[in-house]
Amino acid sequence: MQHVIRLAVLALALGTCATAHAQAGYPNKPLRLVNGFPAGGPSDIFARIIAQKLGEVIGQQVIVDNRAGANGLIAAEHVAKSAPADGYTFFLSPCAVLAIHPHLYAKMPVEPKDFAPVTVAVAVPEMLAVHPSLPVKTARDLVRLAKAKPGQLVYGSAGSGGMPNLASESFKIAAGINIVHVPYKGAAPAVVDLLGGHLDLTTLDLPVLLPHVKSGKLRALAVATAKRAPLLPEVPTMAEAGYPEVNADNWYGVVVAAATPKDVVAKLHAALMTTLQSPEVKQRLAAQGAEAVPSTPEHFAAFIQSESAKWGKVIKTAGIKLD
Repeated sequence: MQHVIRLAVLALALGTCATAHAQAGYPNKPLRLVNGFPAGGPSDIFARIIAQKLGEVIGQQVIVDNRAGANGLIAAEHVAKSAPADGYTFFLSPCAVLAIHPHLYAKMPVEPKDFAPVTVAVAVPEMLAVHPSLPVKTARDLVRLAKAKPGQLVYGSAGSGGMPNLASESFKIAAGINIVHVPYKGAAPAVVDLLGGHLDLTTLDLPVLLPHVKSGKLRALAVATAKRAPLLPEVPTMAEAGYPEVNADNWYGVVVAAATPKDVVAKLHAALMTTLQSPEVKQRLAAQGAEAVPSTPEHFAAFIQSESAKWGKVIKTAGIKLD
């Protein structure tokens, strides 16, 4: 029995030494940046911009691993349960997974506590736009029209419970209007119906609407963020339009499995700071209508809590429920 115990102790010691060595040499092999949405979409584009530069900074290849489905939860579960939790697998999480889904689903395969925050990475403003046939030029005009025609104006979203839906509901609550929601399976079909005049308005990620606003096929009324969008400087913010309560960035942040050693998190964080602050990455994100927004892990943790509280309140007030 003593011999067996000695072998067990030796195995544990060797395992501990191996883990310590792996941490000290981190990273000494390729890393995987997991993305929860299909290739070609905004999240995938952001992941590839970050991965390319991060690989240069950290000295190892960073592979983008698309694991689409369940509004990002398949990818989230994969990363949260990855073993060992060594920092080689990390997740570009959309805000929905960390701050919205917990208020919508009775059962979650993962929760925010299953992750260690590394940094906020990218922010994309939501934008309110209407079909040009609608006789409105400003958000105030839209509110007046909606109040004159309660329950008659129709808006489309990329799906119930997503950031575009919540941004629109936040606007409804702030303005005290009654407009009808039609959820779509993604932003693209909602835009098609808005362009075709089957919808009156929408609130979606700025990059999705930008080309149609530039071409005059849609009219932008406001961006739901603290400052004007550089690609559309003539479009006011919701605060400037008179609705400061409506502040909606569709943000993405990097997280790792909760059990990841702190020194590994610190090394990954330092590399991501260099990556996100590089002029090249800032420029490439700006061309997509997005902004690099690096932070400390502590700030990110507090930000998740504040966003969860904000959107939880909107979900409860709007009565949004998902199965």
